[in-house]
Amino acid sequence: MKKSIFTLLIVTILSFTSSASTQKQPGENIQKDNYYPQVKFETSMGDLVIELNRKRAPATVNNFLSYVKRGEFNNTLFHRVIPGYIVQGGGYGPEFKVKKASRTIINESGNGLKNEMYTIAMAREDDPHSAKRQFFFNMNDNNNLDPGKTWGYTVFGSVIEGTEVLDKMALVETEYKALIRFQDAPREDVMLIQATVLPEVQ
Repeated sequence: MKKSIFTLLIVTILSFTSSASTQKQPGENIQKDNYYPQVKFETSMGDLVIELNRKRAPATVNNFLSYVKRGEFNNTLFHRVIPGYIVQGGGYGPEFKVKKASRTIINESGNGLKNEMYTIAMAREDDPHSAKRQFFFNMNDNNNLDPGKTWGYTVFGSVIEGTEVLDKMALVETEYKALIRFQDAPREDVMLIQATVLPEVQ
């Protein structure tokens, strides 16, 4: 009796593991054979193009692409700007309304990509695996955000066009916004008007 129960338990675990391993990630089928998809950001201060690195950060890139494809980043705010450090967005709509997030994703900060100038990385809370939809651009070589004795912040791409737009964003006047309890929020809205997955380069 005990043997049959044990066998049934093993079969159940294997079945569950097999099901989980074949479960598709959001964004996985968006240019699924392209390791370096590109996304265009049309912002209120100009346009920029980001090249993502699916080879080094597959879960993060797939998650990001799923938000882009669903239009979830359209008409969102860059809500945090710290000169010489970061420009952060992806989480708030106009009037700082919180945007819905689907799920947390695994931390891929140990992928060898560094938080260098003009790279894009995932924002998160203290829990290393708490990233959802917010992202930030590094406006310096931020070595303190790389993994070491503790988890770092996952870099998953870099800006290949429009770095001057980020340079302008990083210089906007900021203030404290009580609504989101954030220092360093732009005094005047800086908007991500539309994010688009660009056609695959042949």
